[in-house]
Amino acid sequence: MARDFKHTFAFIFFVLAGIVLGGFISHICDGKAYVDWLAWGQTIGFDSTTIDLSVLTFTIGMKLKVTVAQIFCVAIMLFVNFKVNRG
Repeated sequence: MARDFKHTFAFIFFVLAGIVLGGFISHICDGKAYVDWLAWGQTIGFDSTTIDLSVLTFTIGMKLKVTVAQIFCVAIMLFVNFKVNRG
């Protein structure tokens, strides 16, 4: 049971680390010659929608920007996760 928790925690950690590291790399590479393609990405999601019920008002919305650097970093981190959790 504890082993499954460790594997799951490691997987989530490595995926989130890949997303953050990829976002950092894409931010650094934005506008730089020869590496600006790493910052290219698309925004996926929907704009915020506000629902007003007179007593209760709430807003729903979500956007996710995916860049080339994030895809590479997540792929590398999944490989690292596989190597770490193999034993």
